[in-house]
Amino acid sequence: MSVFRTMPNAARSRVDSMLLYAMLGLLLLGTLCIMSAVNSLAWSNAIVRTHLIALPLGLACFAFGWSFNYQIYNEQWKYVYGFILLLLVGVLVFGSYQRGSRSWFVLPFFSMQPSEICRVCTLLVAAAFLDRCGRRVQDPSTLFWMGILLVPIFGLIMLQPDFSSVVVTLPAIVVLLYCAGAHLFYLCLGCVLGGVAGFFTIVWTYIYLHPEVTETFLGQTFYQLAHNGWYMAGFSLLVALAGYGTWWLCKQLRVFLPSVYFVLMTLAVLAGLFGGIVVENHMKPHQRKRIETFLAPTSDPQGAGYNVLQAQIAMGSGGVLGKGLFSGSQSRLGFVPEKHTDFILAVAGEELGLWGMFLVLGLYVLILWRAVVIGYMASDRYGYLVCSGIFGMFLTYMLVNFGMLLGIVPVAGIPLPFISYGGSNLVASLWALGILQSVYARRIRA
Repeated sequence: MSVFRTMPNAARSRVDSMLLYAMLGLLLLGTLCIMSAVNSLAWSNAIVRTHLIALPLGLACFAFGWSFNYQIYNEQWKYVYGFILLLLVGVLVFGSYQRGSRSWFVLPFFSMQPSEICRVCTLLVAAAFLDRCGRRVQDPSTLFWMGILLVPIFGLIMLQPDFSSVVVTLPAIVVLLYCAGAHLFYLCLGCVLGGVAGFFTIVWTYIYLHPEVTETFLGQTFYQLAHNGWYMAGFSLLVALAGYGTWWLCKQLRVFLPSVYFVLMTLAVLAGLFGGIVVENHMKPHQRKRIETFLAPTSDPQGAGYNVLQAQIAMGSGGVLGKGLFSGSQSRLGFVPEKHTDFILAVAGEELGLWGMFLVLGLYVLILWRAVVIGYMASDRYGYLVCSGIFGMFLTYMLVNFGMLLGIVPVAGIPLPFISYGGSNLVASLWALGILQSVYARRIRA
């Protein structure tokens, strides 16, 4: 049956009011926080004007996503995939170079960051692919072909480079795979690979920033792993022996697991090592500083740790009730850097206080909850998977931004949708919520 079928008026006209109110509440808070954050800046008028242009555009995209039958994305997923590649290639050729990356189309009145729109499109394409896999989703070949599908997208994004887009999209893809029924072991392999790569990256960054640790045996060993082929070969041999020894021990204890599990786990650890080496060799100085800030923000309070420390001071100075909108001394006097983008939560904490932070967090949790509910109410598997991917995306946004402010997540330059300044992110996020409303409106079959 065509996805252009006419839905009953009762089903077509329904809207998830709680999702809508949560969205409007965050938009209102975000607009006020942005206006307050940039009030003391010389270019505040340009920022406010851009935000007020993006806001109606985003609401129009929300209305489009809501009224447009989401099932069309499933039928036409190949065209959506081609649209993603076209945008990402286009920005590499015709995009403007800003802030160290070629990630923007500069238009007459505002700039557009295609990766924000492509993130939502990627989730729609991945959901369509997994919907067609059905029960074969637990087959390792499904993950392989899924990787083949996504590698060009992530590769083009990294060529910009725009690492923050990958940071947001990958966890959402993992959530999508889990909800689609992918084998938990293979998802764990991906987590092991990423975890090992992240561990070595952090260790090598620490050694780079504190070279005196190479005077110890352990520090010298870790350093040589990234620079000496013999050390890498020896480590690879040790990992292989550890994998074989674990298999042998499990066999002796009569824990019978397929031997391929041990082989794949060994390969995942080694892939994580070599992935960490690639990151180590291509990491830029400002990215190393972000990791240093994460490891020890107080070690350089006037340098790498300045941003996080000042944001925490601003948030703490607000107390329970806050200082009031447009009254935050830390942010207005310029102590909080990137206060309208990366650290907008510090402005909210200082001016709205603890209750304001709980309000923002509560509205985000409400959106996540409604995404789960709408997913379970979806009339088809594709609608359920789309809701799962959007849930994973907003969950990542929330965890990274709140974790960054608390100092438990490295500063990643990722905006908080609806609260942070960023027109492209606002438009893409509102479109994603519109798609959720579309799934809700069509939850009853014609």
